[in-house]
Amino acid sequence: MSVSAAKDLGQALGRNPDRLTLEERAALAGKMIALEVYTPATFPLRRIEAIGDSIVACIRMLQERGLDPRRFEYSLLGPAY
Repeated sequence: MSVSAAKDLGQALGRNPDRLTLEERAALAGKMIALEVYTPATFPLRRIEAIGDSIVACIRMLQERGLDPRRFEYSLLGPAY
């Protein structure tokens, strides 16, 4: 995903936030992301399942994908440093 591709947030889906390049992280800084919550019954992969400007946008994206928003944690994606 290039910096200009940061406008297409769907390209970040399925990626580990720690594996984004410095340029990608800078372009996406300030966006909210949804990661599946860890429970003893599951060991989810740490990957972005939704991304948007707000938690509401993330919830909407998860629902559109048929996922239960209650099974996710939401956090602000900060800059790499």
